[in-house]
Amino acid sequence: MAKWAMITGATAGIGWATSLALAGQGFSILATGRRYEKLQELEKAIKAKFPQVQVKLACFDVSDRFEVSEFLKAEAALLPQIEVLVNNAGLAKGTDKMHEASLDDWETMIDTNVKGLLFITRGILPFLTQKNSGHIVNLGSVAGRWTYPGGGVYCATKFAVRALSEGLRRDLLGTKIRVTNIEPGMVTTEFSMVRFNDQARADKVYEGMTPLTAEDIADTIAWCVARPAHVNIQELVIYPTDQAHVDAVARK
Repeated sequence: MAKWAMITGATAGIGWATSLALAGQGFSILATGRRYEKLQELEKAIKAKFPQVQVKLACFDVSDRFEVSEFLKAEAALLPQIEVLVNNAGLAKGTDKMHEASLDDWETMIDTNVKGLLFITRGILPFLTQKNSGHIVNLGSVAGRWTYPGGGVYCATKFAVRALSEGLRRDLLGTKIRVTNIEPGMVTTEFSMVRFNDQARADKVYEGMTPLTAEDIADTIAWCVARPAHVNIQELVIYPTDQAHVDAVARK
């Protein structure tokens, strides 16, 4: 029977790269996201590199409780085969100060980064506990450990990811299910474009420095997943060499 890895937010960036990295480890891939055409492109990329790997696509919004419920019903036959869940779907919106920020931006971040992670985890966990095996990898951030001006609410959502990861490990004590929280610093993906909706501002974030790549984080996730069953990498903070703290970056 195939071993499956489910990756949320697989349409770009870390989710895309992680899908390829885990396919390279022999996992069949259940890739989810909101852009079906991008999921189709990912499937082609996986099949081109790993023709033997099975790929299944599911297009829905993790922040929508109804859509998550419908996904769980539609894939009920496949879900018991999932061994790895990568909760990657997440985003930041804006850098306005709290007294000037958009409430819509706040809701989008909280709904996706916190509630979306919870909806998916709650849906998949019973299958993992039933067979007493599996690995949940949550994509946190260095913003889940330290805050910065204009990022308070985004940071709060990633602090929540850290708390949920730690709480989940405690709830699962005595089982063989592993939980890992990956906390990257600056990674060049669509992240800044989504945050600013302005390509020039997004490019400026990485100006004069060498950020991490999506592949760097995917390799780290794949390494955590490949550890022996008795080894749980609880938490990893990953900075590019040019970054020493959330707001300390060396630029040329």
